Amino acid sequence: MNLPIILQEFLKAQELFDSISFTNCFSEHASVFDEGKIYTGKEEIKQWNEKSNNEYKTLFEVKDFSMKDNTTVLKINISGSFDGSPVMLSFHFRIENGLITALAITE
Repeated sequence: MNLPIILQEFLKAQELFDSISFTNCFSEHASVFDEGKIYTGKEEIKQWNEKSNNEYKTLFEVKDFSMKDNTTVLKINISGSFDGSPVMLSFHFRIENGLITALAITE
């Protein structure tokens, strides 16, 4: 897959459970929507990622990649120490100036 560089960095950071590198993929005022909650700004996104890494050791396996309008969608098989693992989720990214400005995670 020929993913945008920022998404390659995002996936590598998650693979290494590196919350700082993960957070650096986002713009200063980015937002993440996950499980009915919105995390806004780099500090909230970092805390969300650290908590997920610590509790679930989440691993990503990209299964599909598409672009529609200004949104890049990755279908990711997510596994970890959570009920129902693994699960296939869609990650909807908005990217501006080489950084993620918004991420919505849906089923």
